[in-house]
Amino acid sequence: MMWFLMCVGLLIGGYFVYGVFVEKVFGINEKRQTPAFTKTDGVDYVPMSKGKVYLIQLLNIAGVGPIFGPILGALYGPAAMLWIVFGCIFAGAVHDYFSGMLSIRNNGQSVPNLAGKYLGKGAKHFMNVFAIILLLLVGVVFISAPAGLLGKLTGWDVSIFLGCIFAYYLIATIVPVDKIIGRLYPFFGALLLFMSFGLTIALIVSSEHTMLPGFEMSDFLTNLNPNDMPLWPALFITIACGAVSGFHATQSPLMARCVENESNGRFVFYGAMIGEGIIAIIWCAIALSFFGGVQGLNEGMGGNPANVVYEASTGLLGVVGGFLAILGVIILPITSGDTAFRSARLILSEFFKMPQTELPKRLMLAVPLFIMGAILTQVDFGVIWRYFGVANQTTAVMMLWTASAYLLRHNKLHWICTIPAMFMTTVVVSFLLSSQTLGAGLPMTISTIAGIISTLVITALVITKTKGKGEKPLIEES
Repeated sequence: MMWFLMCVGLLIGGYFVYGVFVEKVFGINEKRQTPAFTKTDGVDYVPMSKGKVYLIQLLNIAGVGPIFGPILGALYGPAAMLWIVFGCIFAGAVHDYFSGMLSIRNNGQSVPNLAGKYLGKGAKHFMNVFAIILLLLVGVVFISAPAGLLGKLTGWDVSIFLGCIFAYYLIATIVPVDKIIGRLYPFFGALLLFMSFGLTIALIVSSEHTMLPGFEMSDFLTNLNPNDMPLWPALFITIACGAVSGFHATQSPLMARCVENESNGRFVFYGAMIGEGIIAIIWCAIALSFFGGVQGLNEGMGGNPANVVYEASTGLLGVVGGFLAILGVIILPITSGDTAFRSARLILSEFFKMPQTELPKRLMLAVPLFIMGAILTQVDFGVIWRYFGVANQTTAVMMLWTASAYLLRHNKLHWICTIPAMFMTTVVVSFLLSSQTLGAGLPMTISTIAGIISTLVITALVITKTKGKGEKPLIEES
């Protein structure tokens, strides 16, 4: 119990201490008009209150990632909780803050254009392709997971729910942001809070289960995975959402177009990531506690984290409460999947310079995306999830280097972004070189050394090419 409360306390403290520090380094301007007012179009640029934007941002970024990822990561033991806490405070929340605030400073532009402005045209072209691939993978993951849970809950054919969710996604992707997302998401946010805190309280007062049973301080620094999976670098790919996630960089610009004042940025972007970190800690603790430890979790999961969600929710809250909790887990990916397709539409609109105020033009970009998404749903979920994990963290690397370059250009304390960028670059390169299924299958020592060398070279290039050079015009040409 003490370890769990300590983790939650550190996350909350991180918001009030390190979050304030990050905000000061960035340097907000409360008198500067945001794109919500300078580019209001009634579709994507719509001013909304701070509380509403926060709840929408939280739901946009919190798909199944901060639930399934921490459940899978819990197989490594309490070390997963350390990564969630410190990754969230010093990497993930910083990543989300800069992806949102840089978008505000650049008229609501998406991550490819931001990368192009601060890292060059090559980075822009790479991110245009990579971001679309990531968002399609996210959309597919966040269709398959809730459809599977609904099928398990009702006994109906999963294909029925796939069709229904696809139909909703198409509608939510093309209608103005304040018509569905702005109206329904605050209610969904309340359901999310019930799910998270309801399960936590139920676990604490349960007479059958103990919070983090039998774990000691040394266990937080030990790999307890019963399947002999290496902690480095796999843990940092497995737990993305809840620690640091590149998907968030594609979502923050959606709300950057709706934020009314730059002073709201810390609460909306940094704060939403801290909220997701708390959700991740809750599910990591539930996974380790409900099944009595790592070995019990491995057996209870059966290779599918959805089994943990179902068993823990119904076991702790009963039939009715469990149903509401599972419904919250189902809503999470749905409310991220629709905005994934919406982000993809907006990235394409920026690439093709196609204004989105007219419905036919929105359909022109949205329909092909959904056709590709439907095709990808036929691929095995496990395969999609692995590719999603790597694509996700690669996008995070690009966004962190973009933020670092921005700070370097203005001679500000760039290390708050450079250090997490270096760490995540090493993680991604080492993973790709060592992975037997997605990479080269090289020995871990060689992969790690290559990852470190690659990171040092990239760091030197970014610093020498951007330091002190100030702003430059936003790259809009394709």
